[in-house]
This record gives sequence, structure tokens and C-alpha cells, in this order.
Amino acid sequence: MGLFSSSPFQKAKLCTSIAALTLQLIVATLAAPIALPGCPEVCGSIAVPYPFGLRQGCFRAGFNLTCDDTHQPPKLLVGDGAEVVDISLTDGTVRIHSKMVSIWLNTSSNQSDGMWSAGLTDEAPLRVSIGHNRFVAMGCNVLASLFASFGDYLSVCAVYCADGPGVSDTSCSGVGCCQTPIARLDFPSYDLQFGALNRRTGDSLGYGAVFIADQEWLTGEGPMLQLNYFDNPHKIVDSTLIPTVLEWSLHVGYDGQLYWGWDDFDLYEHRGSISVNCFIVADGLYIQKARCNCSKGYEGNPYIANGCQDIDECQRPDIYPCHGTCINVPGTYRCLAKKGITSLPDIDECQRPDIYPCHGTCINVPGTYRCLAKKGITSLPGLITVIAISAGSGILFALLGIAKITNKLKQRRAKKLRQKFFKKNHGLLLQQLISSNKDIAERTRIFSLEELEQATNKFDQNRILGGGGHGTVYKGILSDQHVVAIKKAKIVVQREIDQFINEVVILSQTNHRNVVNLFGCCLETEVPLLVYEFISNGTLSFHLHGQSEKPLSWKDRLKIALETARAIAYLHSAASISVYHRDIKCANILLTDTLTAKVSDFGASRSIAIDETGILTAVQGTYGYLDPEYYYTSRLTEKSDVYSFGVILADLLTRVTPVFSSHSSESTSLASHFVSLIRDNRFLDILDTQIVEEGGAEDAEVVARLTEACLRLKGEERPTMRQVETTLEDVQNLKVNLSSHITRENQNAINDQSYKGSKGSEGTRLYSLEKEFNQSSEIPR
Repeated sequence: MGLFSSSPFQKAKLCTSIAALTLQLIVATLAAPIALPGCPEVCGSIAVPYPFGLRQGCFRAGFNLTCDDTHQPPKLLVGDGAEVVDISLTDGTVRIHSKMVSIWLNTSSNQSDGMWSAGLTDEAPLRVSIGHNRFVAMGCNVLASLFASFGDYLSVCAVYCADGPGVSDTSCSGVGCCQTPIARLDFPSYDLQFGALNRRTGDSLGYGAVFIADQEWLTGEGPMLQLNYFDNPHKIVDSTLIPTVLEWSLHVGYDGQLYWGWDDFDLYEHRGSISVNCFIVADGLYIQKARCNCSKGYEGNPYIANGCQDIDECQRPDIYPCHGTCINVPGTYRCLAKKGITSLPDIDECQRPDIYPCHGTCINVPGTYRCLAKKGITSLPGLITVIAISAGSGILFALLGIAKITNKLKQRRAKKLRQKFFKKNHGLLLQQLISSNKDIAERTRIFSLEELEQATNKFDQNRILGGGGHGTVYKGILSDQHVVAIKKAKIVVQREIDQFINEVVILSQTNHRNVVNLFGCCLETEVPLLVYEFISNGTLSFHLHGQSEKPLSWKDRLKIALETARAIAYLHSAASISVYHRDIKCANILLTDTLTAKVSDFGASRSIAIDETGILTAVQGTYGYLDPEYYYTSRLTEKSDVYSFGVILADLLTRVTPVFSSHSSESTSLASHFVSLIRDNRFLDILDTQIVEEGGAEDAEVVARLTEACLRLKGEERPTMRQVETTLEDVQNLKVNLSSHITRENQNAINDQSYKGSKGSEGTRLYSLEKEFNQSSEIPR
């Protein structure tokens, strides 16, 4: 079976429609260009309007298509080879042919997974339209689920036919066929999950096919497709192409030059042109999208210069009727009465002063009236002066009124936009979390954007405390004179938004003196703003490697290490939810004026269920601190934070950066270099001389052995953070010696037998792993 199954009459009607559309396309092409100069406008019978294009220089980024002329007629392709059958500038849609996904469940497995794809990339501006399409399942005894890549279910369909396919019922309402809308989000691809729906003994095993189809096409062709499917399922799945509707639009930031300028967030239009209107397309997730159309009375391509041309309505009497003399004007037309047809009687405006006011002498003329000045104004200059003053006053009041109305409209639009951002950033969920937990309500507050703008003098550059590639931190003074630090993202991508919201959720449920205190957040901006306690003394990284006037003493370093270990141990085992930080590093350890350590930046952190020991997740962290086991397996455990903390301990002992240049000018990992020296009993070669001068070499050696344990390649051989905390407490209290430390620390992580047995091979493996680290680029946060 092909795409359609229909009678000869229907096929003839379809051919006639295609011929008519082709003729319209030729006429439109002659009237106005749809592509950039010198660029092809068609592929076979499909028009290719800009911003789409077939070769370099003919399309906007992400709108490239391919014309495969090895077929007759040529095929227009997008992405990984999906065939394009129509592009609509007016609707902002692209129709493609997609394929079915087959389902076969057997006795050994009553569940399977799959994926439906439109053949597009995540970066492309094309997405599956949730308004035009339906999720469809055909078959017997199958429960098909459609969900996003991050796990949210978007649609579910159940098809049941216990005694064989119910081919007599073609309503697609659950017997042999099911169709449902797709909820919320649009993507280029979706994950699928299939389960058996066996209700009674003797029911047939589950089989079927799922696809995403244009709802309009499904209404007409769906019943016939269902009947043909049950005749030969394999053949239908292999041979049928399903029409699917994609949506596209422009990015407000990247493509702004295509529509020159804008007014607030609701309406965009060309300056100096009345032929084009551009507007925001808001769909909840990708809110910065715009689309343009030719104004009423114009047609063509609004995305190219002079692309929208006036329609000559007088040449189309079937669409624009006129029973007199037709005169075309820009954007519309006028119809004058024929000779011999008496026009309507003239209105004497002078007899209707309530409708047509005149404060002088009124004279009626055909079609209008004239008002002469009263006596006393006899000269023409005087009349002109009066008219000029009156007109000027009227214009002035009109401008003042327009300005006032415009200002109110701007305020109303800004308010609506803030409300939209608040909902998108899960503000309602956070409000519910705060209201349901008294402890969280006392610590976390939801700020308005106006409050934070006032606190930072509208985010004045002079208030910047620091920042990096992901965001900027401003110093703010709240209305109660409380000094805070306000974190604001630099770029707008969904990953940044998710990380900010993740940090709010984690910190709102965390209460520890060595974890930075989150006062609250503002959710009224595209990316949430986070409000922290103000930590005045910079980062641990600055004090170790910056230009601090007073270097940290060994006593202070021990105190900072212990307080950081306490904070991480609390996150792992004592917080209301277990949290793996995933980016422990010196730059994320803040210091107060009394050198109290505060662990910060929980954007990459993950909360873990009580019964879980680890999770599979995308690798995130900072080069030099990243756990090799996590890097190679993508399995995040609490021992990943232990490894990163081990790098901090090595930094405290040596004041050497986590990645440094060796004598051969190659980048060397501090972790691998440190472990190598410890195992060769050359610890003093790298120990910071200041520690030796302060008489802390003996304690430092105990900490060094602890560091070596934390940096073991296998996570199971590393101590827990609670064990690390206990050891550092003993060192600080001068109640530990090297042998007792090794015995109590961790029998798996630190014992002489395992050390001697692995000294040769594991040391070589460590260098191998670290060499691969050195050759890779920094892993992004």
C-alpha cells in the first residue's frame, strides 16, 4: 500500500488539485521571488522559499534542504533524509513523510522500547507540531507510550482486540486502533515504550505499529489504512509513508535583522514598510521565536527584501468582486459605480452639527462640507495662525495620550511576560514546596524582579562581584539593608534554566553552616535569578593561587578542609535528601571573613533516592577534579565527590593547581603527580614549604595518606566523606598517628596489603587515565 488508498475518481480529483496548485505556484513565482537572488526556488514540484534553501548562501542557519535529483521527479529532503512534501510560509509549517515503528511482543518479553524520529537534529529550527499531529497506535493488545528524552510521558495509546483484529470498527477509538493528542512539548524525536495488554487467557500476544500523523490526513485516510494494516501488517509498515507536520520559526535574537526592529514582545513589523507583519510565537518552552506574514492585500515572501508585493485585486474578480470600475491601490482596491447608476443622495453635513461640528460658516459641497471662519478673523494669515495653533495643540495632546497609552501597554505586557516566565520556571511548584514545609518557608523567599533591580541599581556594572562563562554575580542591598549576592545567567539556553531551578530545589532543602545559604530566587525572568548570602572573602582558589596578601596558614587550611568535608558528608548522608554535588573544586569553596568554608554552586548537583547508590547521567564537572571512574562509566556515586575532594586536599598541601605545566611543557594532572610521589615516598618534594616552616609536616603526611586514598581509581577503594571527616577531626585534635589512621580510615581503601599488591599496575593505569584527561578539553558545566 502507498501513502493513499482511494478510488479512481478521488485520484483524478487529486491530480486536478495538484495541477491547480502547480499553476498557482507558477503565477506566484512570476509575480514575486520567493528565494534569494540567484538561488533555486523549486525542487521538482515543491517550492523552496527563503529562509529555506538548497545550497550555501541561500538559507538561514538550520534551514538547509537537499534536492535529490536521482529520482524523477526530484525529491526534497531535510535532516537525515526525510522527504518534504510542502512548505508553508503563512502557517510556519513543513509537511514531511515519516515512517511507522513496528511492535512485536513475544512470550519471553512482554515489554520493549523504541524511538520515533522525524530525522531532524536538536539544533534544527524544525519541531514536531503538537497542534497538527496525533499519536497513533494500530494492532492488538499493546499499550504504547510516547515520552520525552528526559522521561516525561507525553501521550499513551492502548489498542485491544482479544478475538482478532476489529477491522469493522474504523473509529480508531481503542479497538485495533487508537489516536491521542501529544501533550505540551514539541521535539524532533520521541522515545517509545511498549507493553503487552493481555486481559484474558487465550488473548493473542501484542503486536502493532505506532506513528505520528497529520490529524487532517488521518481523518480522511486513517480508516482505509487501518483496514489494510490488518490484512498485511508487515507490508504496510514497510511501504507506508505517513504525513507528519513540523513547525518552524525564527529566533528573535539570532534572526532579528530579518524583521529590522520590534515593539515590545507582542508585535513586530518592518520599519518604513506596511507590507509585512511579524509576531512572537510563544509555545511555553522555546519562547523566543518569531514568524512573519505579508500584510492583508500583499502576497509573497516576507523574509526577503521587497518580498511582499501588492495584490492587484482588479485582476482577480472571482475573489475580489466589483460591479463597477475597479481601481487597484496598495493593500486594497476601490470600486467606482458604473455610468448610468445614480449615486446615493448627498448628505447635508451643515444640517447635522452634532455629527459634523463647525464653529464658523458651514457650506455643504457634494460628498463633504467646508467650514469658514467666524467674523473677526478676516485675514488669511490670521486664519492660518488659528488653524496652526489648533492643529499643534491637537497633535500635542494626541502624542501625550498615545505616550500614556503606550506606557500602560508596555507595563501590562511586561507584567504578562513576568507571569509567563514565573510559570515556565516552575514558580507554582516552588510556591507549593514552600507553603508545605515550614522550615523551607523560613529560609527561602521568592523575590520580585522589581526588588532585585532596586537592590542592584538595575544590575549596574559597578555591582559585579565576579562570574564566569555561565553567569554573573552582583552585589545587592535589599530594602532591609541586608547585603546579598545575586547570580544572573549570561545566556539563555534550557540547560542553564534547568541548572538554576535544580540549585533552588536542592538549596531550599539544605541547612548546614558550611553550605552557602540561599535566601531565595526570582522566577520572573527568562532565566531565574538566585539570591545568596554575601560571602565577602572570595574563594579558596583565590587564597591558594591568587594574590592574597596573607597566605593561608596550615592551621587555617586544616580548618577549611574539615569544614568542607563536613558539608559534603552532610549532603551525602544527613540532609533531608541525599545530594551528590558533582562539581567540588576550590573555586566553589567560599570563605567568610573568619575563614569559615561555604560550599557553593549546586547547578550540576543531583539528588539521590535513599535506596540508590549511584545513577547513570551525563558527565559534568571540571577538568582536573573529575572522577576518572565517573568519566569512563557515566555512573555518578558519592565516591565521585570524594575524588574531587581529594584533589582539594592535594591543592591545600602543595598550593599547586589541579592542572599544571611540567618541565616538558605538557599539561600534568596534580592528582596523578601527587599519588606518584606519595607512593615513591617523595612527599616532601611537593609539600608546600610554608607547612614545613610552621612545623606541620607530620600532620601533613597523615593528610597526604588520606588524600592518596581519596584519589584511588576505583570508587569502592575510597573512603566515605564521613570517614574523611573523622580523620581530619583527629588530625586537627592531634590525636592520630599514621598507623592508626590507616587502620581506621577504610579497610578497602587504605591497607598495606592492597597497596603493595597494586602499587605497580595501578600506578601505571593512573598515569594512563590522567594522560587521556590531559589530552581532552575541559568538560563543560
